Amino acid sequence: MYTLQVILGSTRPTRAADPVARWVLDRAGRHPAFRPELLDLRDWPLPMFGEHFGTIGDLTDPTYSDPIVRSWNAKIREGDAYLVITPEYNHSVPGVLKNAIDSVFVSFAFRNKPMGIVAYSGSNTGGVRAAEHLAQIAVETEAVPLRSSMGISFVDKAFDAEGEPTDPMVEAKLGVLLDDLAWWAEALGRARAEGELPPGQLRMRAAMAASA
Repeated sequence: MYTLQVILGSTRPTRAADPVARWVLDRAGRHPAFRPELLDLRDWPLPMFGEHFGTIGDLTDPTYSDPIVRSWNAKIREGDAYLVITPEYNHSVPGVLKNAIDSVFVSFAFRNKPMGIVAYSGSNTGGVRAAEHLAQIAVETEAVPLRSSMGISFVDKAFDAEGEPTDPMVEAKLGVLLDDLAWWAEALGRARAEGELPPGQLRMRAAMAASA
């Protein structure tokens, strides 16, 4: 089984993410490929990103500027696949989620692993702009964002009293996303085991140093 880290990207006291997260974790737990783990950013009070090459120490075992940043990088490294739950704030993701992703610095812990996105909003857009922006961010971390990522519109009415989705297509979309995550987790896990190129950023630094 693969460790699927479900990253809950809202920390607002009145967030609408909780019923979404309960449903996602339930369905992921029923999937034969996954062992889901919730990473609620309320439990990870990361400082605002300020890491640089002077704060990390040894590249092979970074110390970082704060123990929680080191723990966060180590935790993300444990994941085989990621499913990020995000609302849409001003056409993008919450700052706390962007900060958490930025804090995965020089460990390359997201690298060559699949990332699915479940976005939501209180309108009919379903958080699509946040999902699109998050996919761009994921590419820069060298994660592999999936096309089958999904949005949930009118989130306040999206689940009934038992926590079940009121739109059957929402259920179908998550099923497709989980199946795709499982396929990519297997394919990318096998590829990583067979050997990875060093990160492109490090190869470019080496090339610049050699040409200096």
